[in-house]
Amino acid sequence: MTVISTEIKQKTIAKDVSLTGVGLHTGKNVTLTFKPAEANNGYTFRRIDLEGSPIIKADANYVTNTQRGTCLEKNGVTIQTCEHVLAALVGLQIDNVIIELDASEPPIMDGSSKFFVEALESAGTVELDAFIEEYVVKEVISYVDEESGSEITVIPALSYQVTTMVDFGTKVLGTQNATLQNISNFKKDISDSRTFSFLHEIEMLLENGLIKGGDLNNAIVYVDKELSPDTMERLKEAFGKDDISVKPNGILDNLTLHHPNEAARHKLLDVIGDLALIGTRIRGKVIANKPGHYVNTQFAKKMSKIIKIEKRNNVPDIDLNQEPLMDVNQIMNMLPHRQPFLLLDKVFELSKSHVIGTKNVTMNEGFFAGHFPGAPVMPGVLIVEAMAQTGGILVLSTVPDPENYLTFFMKMDNVKFKQKVVPGDTLIFKCSLITPIRRGICHMQGYAYANGKLCAEAELMAQITKVK
Repeated sequence: MTVISTEIKQKTIAKDVSLTGVGLHTGKNVTLTFKPAEANNGYTFRRIDLEGSPIIKADANYVTNTQRGTCLEKNGVTIQTCEHVLAALVGLQIDNVIIELDASEPPIMDGSSKFFVEALESAGTVELDAFIEEYVVKEVISYVDEESGSEITVIPALSYQVTTMVDFGTKVLGTQNATLQNISNFKKDISDSRTFSFLHEIEMLLENGLIKGGDLNNAIVYVDKELSPDTMERLKEAFGKDDISVKPNGILDNLTLHHPNEAARHKLLDVIGDLALIGTRIRGKVIANKPGHYVNTQFAKKMSKIIKIEKRNNVPDIDLNQEPLMDVNQIMNMLPHRQPFLLLDKVFELSKSHVIGTKNVTMNEGFFAGHFPGAPVMPGVLIVEAMAQTGGILVLSTVPDPENYLTFFMKMDNVKFKQKVVPGDTLIFKCSLITPIRRGICHMQGYAYANGKLCAEAELMAQITKVK
């Protein structure tokens, strides 16, 4: 399992676009506006109806309720039933968007993601100066809810795929499966799959004053019990209908299914929306057995935690005994540094967006004489310098005559030291671009590893200048 920085640029929408409707459970009129966002913003909700227009990031750790949809809460501010909106964004592979709302709940529209997809497509997309990070699944990860028997598993695959397997335990619906082989097929195969409910659930929701915004145009109702005259009257009143009937396929009134397995497809839509809360693209196949918002978001929390840990402890998988891409002599042909200040021995990987290099730390290093006598420890500032020299290879590789350039530090942010480095250690450095190189300025994330552990990290900015 690893987090990689791809060479694909992040996207946002080109302009604002709005939709209006009612919230499914609140019944309140609401306007939702998608707005362009900066790189690395991800998906954020903004409540413009509240003082200060508070923002809630679409993050699994903010999930507080999953009974009738996925609800987020931060500092007392809530966003209800956010999954259909998030599914549309993931399905169109849009990475950064601000979602403004003037109520707590997005409009239900027709109970699917279709209208959100259409609105986003009408806004168009633009590339941003930042690369997409992707979590590549290398081994099986699972979450099981023992009480419900629901389980979600992700296994290695070449792309993001999702399969849902649902057993509803009723004759009217039975067992259904749905599969999305490629996220690019989301609009065509999944986006118009509407939310659904069973008659006994509708009765319970009505008794509790919920689904105030529901009608027979935004929810498929499966009749799993006898429809009594009293229930019939209550449904007529709730849905504003003069007459209600059950069709041969077991669906209330005359709603026509978009797909024979529309219920399973909607469950798949929910999985995609809920897993958007992980905050990182996934390269792997998700298999969801009896999914629901609770198990979906618990799995999202687990994945988010794993990715956060591995992002910091993601030691590059390289064979230190293999022939390097660049040895020390080739490095000196590119970098201006010389002994005793050349702190990079080999380069093993070099692409347009990342570089991996190494340094063997020996007792012969001059700084060990005074840092510290009897307890030699490599100074943290020199670890960062070695990391920066590794990044220098990345930025200098973009010019045809690197020997005619010097690299200068501009700033360092979020510098952290995790483990000490001592004689005998081999340091492995990985630097990845945060934004594309422009006008010789390189903004990158650097990590240093030793003995299979992260020992230092820093966000670095440097500039190359031609020697006059």
